[in-house]
Amino acid sequence: MKVAVVKETFPGEDRVGLIPANVSRLMKAGLEILVETGAGAAAGFDDAQYRDSGAQIVQDRTELAAADAVIQIRSLGANPDQGRGDLDLFRSGQVVVGMCDPLGNPQAIAELAETGISLFALEMVPRITRAQSMDVLSSMATIAGYQAVLLSAVELPKMFPMMMTAAGTLSAARAFVIGAGVAGLQAIATARRLGAVVQAYDVRPACREQVESLGARFVELELETGDSEDKGGYAKALGDDFYQKQRALMADIVSGSDIVITTAAIPGKPSPLLITADAVKRMPAGGVIVDLAAERGGNCELSQADQRVVEHGVTILGPTNLPAEIPNHASQMFSNNVTTFLLHLTSEGKLALDLQDEIVQGTLAAHDGQVVNGRLREILELPPLDPPTEEPAEEPPAAEEPDSGEDHAADSDEQGESS
Repeated sequence: MKVAVVKETFPGEDRVGLIPANVSRLMKAGLEILVETGAGAAAGFDDAQYRDSGAQIVQDRTELAAADAVIQIRSLGANPDQGRGDLDLFRSGQVVVGMCDPLGNPQAIAELAETGISLFALEMVPRITRAQSMDVLSSMATIAGYQAVLLSAVELPKMFPMMMTAAGTLSAARAFVIGAGVAGLQAIATARRLGAVVQAYDVRPACREQVESLGARFVELELETGDSEDKGGYAKALGDDFYQKQRALMADIVSGSDIVITTAAIPGKPSPLLITADAVKRMPAGGVIVDLAAERGGNCELSQADQRVVEHGVTILGPTNLPAEIPNHASQMFSNNVTTFLLHLTSEGKLALDLQDEIVQGTLAAHDGQVVNGRLREILELPPLDPPTEEPAEEPPAAEEPDSGEDHAADSDEQGESS
């Protein structure tokens, strides 16, 4: 099985889908690796490193069409303009693995389905124990949370730690992190390491222990959160009344903070508005807001995607691709996730798709010329797919026992995934 690693075409995307360190691991599993020339250069991985690891360097991108599988950071959907150029690269029966913003841009998934590829949307890796090592969203959120704090430290006209000097005592910066998911927790940890006094809030009260374990104070608002998490472990949208009350209560905390980092996002939906323009106006002069939800409208009313906005003396940043700003380690984490995922899809160097497997079912967005994910079909207003029908088995001769191999296969597969 040939696996192709393409050079990213999205503007400013410096990550690469597979790094040289993982090439040998895949080759030991019987896979052949093709790498487009220059694919890893921006992340610090040159062609020679790939070649030394056993990969074949391909000069012409069109030659990668012969590969059985293609690895991308951004497929069409997450790369709406330049990604369209890859439609001619894909062919029926080919596997494409990458991020493609399925819930935010489901129409792109329908377009990709028409090529006949089997598309695996990495944003939809289920949040179950045996899929943790494949979870690219968590990996990239770790990078984003870390980098968000560094951006705020550069913008803030203060230092983070308290210092007692001969020239007097410098008070510590006050940071407020909204959302205690992976990005939020990493932001808390990074801000604490730099010496800030940190508070954090999340609609899920169960996050308190994680927040406090990092040395931050968990903020409680007198709100009825109800069921704030879906079955997949992602945040659910709550009602307008809830958000209105939340904004009013949160404004007091925001007004006393030097730095605010927001991470609240709902997959496939506009980001909830949490910080009003009035709340920004009440912040100390020189304050900084880093809105990690700016791509879908932002948690701050004044945020603009990928823009630096200054209002009421407060700087508001709306970065949408922070992992690409630390491409070396971001590529390393993404590559480790994808390598584990590819090994899950293959056996003895060949593709072995188990369509009954929970990870495959959750991540497979398109297959055999159509969108197969039920949630995406609902968004696209497509009728549900009929469940696969089994051919009635011929009645075996009386002397023979019926075959029960499928049950045993299912048992062995479940046990084999424990690693």
